[in-house]
Amino acid sequence: MGTYLNPSNEGFATSIRSEIWVDKTGLIAYTNKVLRTKQKYACVSRPRRFGKTVAAEMLMAYYGRACDSKALFSGLASAGHPDFETHLNQYNVIFLNMQPFLSKTDNMTKFVGYLTKKVLAEFEKAYPALQSAGCECLTDALEAVFNEAETPFVFIIDEWDCVFREYRNDEKAQEAYLDFLRDLLKDRPYVALAYITGILPIKKYGTHSALNMFDEFSMTDPGPLAQYAGFTHDEVRRLCEAYQMDYDEMAHWYNGYRFPDIPAVYCPQSVTAALLKKRFNTYWTKTETYEALKIYAELNYKGLKDAIVRLLAGGKEKIDTRTFTNDMVTFASSDDVLTLLIHLGYLGYDQDTGEVFIPNKEIAGEFVSAMRGAGWHEVIRAVNASDDLLRATWRGDSEAVARYIEAAHDETSHLAYNDENALAYTVSLAYYSAREYYTIIREMPADKGYADMVFLPRKAHVNKPAMLVELQY
Repeated sequence: MGTYLNPSNEGFATSIRSEIWVDKTGLIAYTNKVLRTKQKYACVSRPRRFGKTVAAEMLMAYYGRACDSKALFSGLASAGHPDFETHLNQYNVIFLNMQPFLSKTDNMTKFVGYLTKKVLAEFEKAYPALQSAGCECLTDALEAVFNEAETPFVFIIDEWDCVFREYRNDEKAQEAYLDFLRDLLKDRPYVALAYITGILPIKKYGTHSALNMFDEFSMTDPGPLAQYAGFTHDEVRRLCEAYQMDYDEMAHWYNGYRFPDIPAVYCPQSVTAALLKKRFNTYWTKTETYEALKIYAELNYKGLKDAIVRLLAGGKEKIDTRTFTNDMVTFASSDDVLTLLIHLGYLGYDQDTGEVFIPNKEIAGEFVSAMRGAGWHEVIRAVNASDDLLRATWRGDSEAVARYIEAAHDETSHLAYNDENALAYTVSLAYYSAREYYTIIREMPADKGYADMVFLPRKAHVNKPAMLVELQY
């Protein structure tokens, strides 16, 4: 067993031994289906904390021929699939986490050279005949081993997009990296499966991609892999029952992502942290993705600020995701920035309507933090005053309520107020703190029409009064 060639199954075993682990081995049914077919190339992009590495370790444990993983998979969802044993531990696996290679080098030539050197060293140890053959190219070594043993390779590449995040302004480095991957993987007979994971989908240059052989499964279009993108409604409900946690509160904090046929998707790491700590809180780690959110908030790129204010007020924005070039610097419109935020996990996306929205309480808090750091003082003042407004409403202080609403209107006066819908954004933002206690419903059906805004106390706060807001011209 090696680090890059046929690694052990210990990573997957560690996951199974963990106190909280959700069985996502059903993914193997899909990878077995596309194995050694034209669809054998899969690019799976997800935000951080959504289980990409766990899935990669699972596939390594299943396909890798250097270990016996039958006992690990016993009783799991994948074990019941008809071809489960056909492919179990039958392939050479190449595992590449691109981040460590990038961290140890300072340009793309050194990156490719260092990666090649480390992987070839393991090949020569496992196949001594390669030393006499003098293979200095990784593809030559792969072809030689495949021709000798006729055992194809399963490629598992994690953090595949780190080059585009760390060399975000170096297009030549990006192109060189894509050329390296294309040469390594495209039309090579030794490839049985190429499964690459990252935050971003594959970078586009014009209308083409150097890796156009890949099928992409992303946060904007997860396809048949949607159920493996995060924890689902049923999975989280079972966990809440086992840990005696309030499911409605869990949903309020961490639900909100959605895909066709999968209407409720949760961030796995946040749910796990809440269950283990017995506390609902913000567990979103401030990594490079948070810095990106702060940077784009500061830019206010072509109407982005207005859009984010409407989203923070509980609204939705219809966007076109097709123009996004899958990097972190090339933007033609605010739609492209909002599309990036979908891939980073800061926005949910409804594929049926083409709308984005802030998915839950945890993420809304991250937007507020980013706006505070970006100097959006007028919006932050409205949010900070929302506690006082809510208390004034509860005690029936109409004059105070009027003052707070007027102030919120002034703070967000850059928005258009030519219809009832726009005014609703002001009211929603002014009552931002109400989300701690209420489910807010827009256009709720009533006896002879619709109630503009209804604040219904959530189960944990049934002692609070329900509130009705009627907007008049």
